Amino acid sequence: MRQAEGLRGELAAWRDLERRADDLTELDQLAASDPELRAGLEREAAELISDYERMRTSLLFSGDYDERGAILSISAGAGGMEATDWAEMLQRMYLRWAERHRYGSEILDRLEGEGGGIKSVTLGIDGRNAYGFMRAERGVHRLVRISPFDAQKRRHTTFALVEVLPEVEDDVEVGEIPDDELKIDTFRAQGAGGQHVNKTDSAVRITHIPTGIAAQSQNERSQHQNRELAMKILRARLLERKLAERELERIELKGVHVEAGWGNQIRSYVVHPYQMVKDHRTEVETSDTAGVLDGDLDRFMLAELERVATEQSTVPDPEHPAA
Repeated sequence: MRQAEGLRGELAAWRDLERRADDLTELDQLAASDPELRAGLEREAAELISDYERMRTSLLFSGDYDERGAILSISAGAGGMEATDWAEMLQRMYLRWAERHRYGSEILDRLEGEGGGIKSVTLGIDGRNAYGFMRAERGVHRLVRISPFDAQKRRHTTFALVEVLPEVEDDVEVGEIPDDELKIDTFRAQGAGGQHVNKTDSAVRITHIPTGIAAQSQNERSQHQNRELAMKILRARLLERKLAERELERIELKGVHVEAGWGNQIRSYVVHPYQMVKDHRTEVETSDTAGVLDGDLDRFMLAELERVATEQSTVPDPEHPAA
């Protein structure tokens, strides 16, 4: 009933846009010799375009889990401090993006780099359509710059992997996980040193034995809290695996070859010898590198979501082949 009510509301909104467009078209013919009426029509047309773009964007969030919160993981590639620094820059970028959208955010797990930066981090982003937006970010991100860690000031290229999972709200979505399918390890959390080093085995790593999928948490002081967070991440990864298998079946029906693994980068961030951020899937680019690294990501996200929506409309659903 809630879904039906939502669809009725959406249909009414689109019909209202259509009615407003028809009214403006009729009034346009009368406004040719009336500057005051023309100015009013232009204001109404601008409002109509704004409302249309907002409604059009909402169509991109039609997936089963798009309205949910997101769990985002960033892993530094090879390259020592250059790579761990890049991973930390991406962490800041996504936290700033969440702040711009007034989404809640928290660090669920973080593994520090040996000389600085982070080897990996898992973030929870809470807000409507957080997963819908952030699923456009999954893939390899490439940075090109003069490394601040290179005494000879040479240009370096480094990579980081971003993974995005939808939050799991209940056990029904991934099924009950028997205790004998879980391997639970505890270990001492890694801290900044000194008084911040955890003196007990409060960190938790949980491995789902049948799939080999693992999740860990060490950010909380309590082992119980870390176990709950690790299970939350594990359930999200199991759900993502199920969604990935379904999507792979859809793509195979279309006959497209898909290569597993890290694959090619989805986006390049060039700081030297020029300023440019370019998404290699959609060709969207900008010279405002500082703005993007400060969280201005919507242009890239929306372009990728539109690309995916267009491709999916041509791929049959394995559960409904005739659709």
